Amino acid sequence: MDKAKQGRVVVIAGPSGVGKGTVIGALKKLRDFRVSVSHTTRGIRPSETKDVSYHFVTREQFRALVDEGLMLETTCYQGNYYGTSRTAVEDALALGEDVFLDIEVEGAKNVRRAFPDAVEFFLLPPSMEELERRLRDRNSGEDEPTIQGRLAQARAEIACAPGFDYIVVNGTVAQTAAEIDACLKAHALRAGERAPLVERLLAGENITL
Repeated sequence: MDKAKQGRVVVIAGPSGVGKGTVIGALKKLRDFRVSVSHTTRGIRPSETKDVSYHFVTREQFRALVDEGLMLETTCYQGNYYGTSRTAVEDALALGEDVFLDIEVEGAKNVRRAFPDAVEFFLLPPSMEELERRLRDRNSGEDEPTIQGRLAQARAEIACAPGFDYIVVNGTVAQTAAEIDACLKAHALRAGERAPLVERLLAGENITL
């Protein structure tokens, strides 16, 4: 398949509570893409919808998916397992659709191994205080040790941000989505992405877009 017609993998990573899902929702208003729905062994939250927010599975079901080689990436976070379906991603790409992944740092590393051309964004909170506020608001039922564990995990993940293609501070959702959209538009104009246009032009084809 012509590379220009293939979809691409876009990773949106960042610490828990930074707003990855909310930003992806805002991006859907700016461009067309498919959102990969991850599998998880954690319990469903009151604000979530089964098979929309996540595919909620048991540990046994998750292990079976891994053993069958059906997971693109997996990671363990706060004692629960998360993973991305390899088949769902590959099927979308084959149809020419861009696929956005809302995943953790370790999962992003595994995706990069499978898809070296993936475009990876890391979302930063405007401050650690704001991240803590968001975590407490979202996970109001969790005890203090769990919240502190999430904050410690967040600091470790934030330290990995320089290894991503782009770093965006999620202050306001609309601005963050606009910045990611602009980065993706610029990314598509890179010489490596547009090399096929040169070949087509030299072959005498009209490449007016």
